[in-house]
Amino acid sequence: MWPWEHAAAAYLLYSAASRWLWGRPPSTRAAVVVGFASLLPDLVDKPLAWWLAVLPSGRSLGHSLLVAVPVVAVALAAGRARGDSRASVAFAVGYLSHLAGDVAYPLVVDGELRAGFLLWPVIPAPDGGTTSALPHLQDLVGAFVRFLGTPRGALYLLADAALVAAAVAVWVADGTPGLRWLRPSPPEPARERG
Repeated sequence: MWPWEHAAAAYLLYSAASRWLWGRPPSTRAAVVVGFASLLPDLVDKPLAWWLAVLPSGRSLGHSLLVAVPVVAVALAAGRARGDSRASVAFAVGYLSHLAGDVAYPLVVDGELRAGFLLWPVIPAPDGGTTSALPHLQDLVGAFVRFLGTPRGALYLLADAALVAAAVAVWVADGTPGLRWLRPSPPEPARERG
């Protein structure tokens, strides 16, 4: 999946979970956490595989359930210990939805079930590491653009646009949580001396 798809799917799932569990939309902190966690596996694996050639694939360490489950468990335990589980649930939803999306994407696009990466290193990842990220990214984008030129690709593009539009609509309905972190704070009024 592409980053915007991961973020959109994770936000929709977390917004629904937040309303179900706490009866209210996501908080600003939780919205930022779910967005970050939805990208975290790629933020770990892609640089380590594509730029540093430390990992065999862009879907290995951060995408493995052998890493994800303990990391999510620690996050949930930390939230419980603090008495505030909203951000830790947001983390869990974001992280785990990323993994689910990376299983769903090749199934939808290529009709292939590729889930072996979920058990890396027990199931070895295909060699995909490279020390030059730009050519690899160009290959991925090129293949995606060619796919979009097919009838199935056009349908995918419509579904992708619907996913992103739904996430934006729900985010706006939720009060645009996270946006205030991007806005500068208004200046403090000057105090009179006197």
